[in-house]
Amino acid sequence: MIEMDELMEESLIPQILENGGTVVPLTIDSKETGGMGLCNPSIWQIPNSPNYLLNIRHVSYYLHHCEGDQKFQTPWGPLNYVRPDNDPYLRTKNYICDYSLDKIRKVGRPRKIDTSKFPKEPEWDFVGLEDGRLVEWEGKMYITGVRRYAPKGLGRMVLSEIKITGKMVKEVGRYVIEAPDGPDVYCEKNWMPILDMPFHYVKWSNPIEIVKVDINKKWKNNPKKYRCPSKVVFRGEEETKLPLQLDPRGGSQVIPYGDYRIACTHECDYWHNEKDDRDAHYYHRFLAWDKKWNVVGKSKPFKFMDGRIEFACGMAMHPDNKNLLITFGFQDNSAYLTTITEKFFEEIMEWKK
Repeated sequence: MIEMDELMEESLIPQILENGGTVVPLTIDSKETGGMGLCNPSIWQIPNSPNYLLNIRHVSYYLHHCEGDQKFQTPWGPLNYVRPDNDPYLRTKNYICDYSLDKIRKVGRPRKIDTSKFPKEPEWDFVGLEDGRLVEWEGKMYITGVRRYAPKGLGRMVLSEIKITGKMVKEVGRYVIEAPDGPDVYCEKNWMPILDMPFHYVKWSNPIEIVKVDINKKWKNNPKKYRCPSKVVFRGEEETKLPLQLDPRGGSQVIPYGDYRIACTHECDYWHNEKDDRDAHYYHRFLAWDKKWNVVGKSKPFKFMDGRIEFACGMAMHPDNKNLLITFGFQDNSAYLTTITEKFFEEIMEWKK
């Protein structure tokens, strides 16, 4: 585990509340979800308005995770997916929802994304688009996350164009992104879409690596209909690498912040308990880059609510100030939106002079 003196002194949410911020749960009627988990939401601001779109991930299981000293584990270890007896798969469905800062601050009009245009893939253990981040590029709305493919669980980032019309949201375009290294790479996930650079992602954070996706080309060595290539367009020098204990992986979108770009990343600290069961602590960290992709700021690693499994894949700006809106999930069972004031954000960032 990370030495505690490297972490923030306490979890972030109490500090946010003490410094003028807010946190609210994001919920969908259980009649729609069957009472199963909601988690890992994403947020995107509708330009020039106080209104936002949310994507809330709905999962077909209940995650049991044994916290603390892990003295009350299941027979399968400290982490177990509790799922219906008649379905061996862990399924994800995504709901596009409305959210407004002008009205009552709660989730409005949850609309499950209709994916029926695209043929059903052979199913692996995980089914559906996981941890979808919302982004608008060149006038079209997209959700982008990872899908896993049978028979070995091959993971690929997928860019799905969605069309929102009243009470319906349909997936109208799907682009399965092959990694720059080719189709034999096992698993790619958690690329961070860059809001102001269409079809660009931060693939690695330390040192930074940026890839560009070409949705108009097919992968030369893969005849499958919806595959498209990506290529590395920028890679930071090895000497720019930050001296961090853990590797910062993708989390939120990369969003403009004044003259900089910022993102919320995550870091996994894997370990084994006394039964030799593998588990992990998820930590988060804010990173900031200038327009030439030099790191200009970072926060200490932190937890939102002091849980071992947390994940953030959405971040947006308040329309009237530099306050940040961040969406995160807790143990795959609940979803939250927190607002961080600009003043507090500046205090926890370590800026290069």
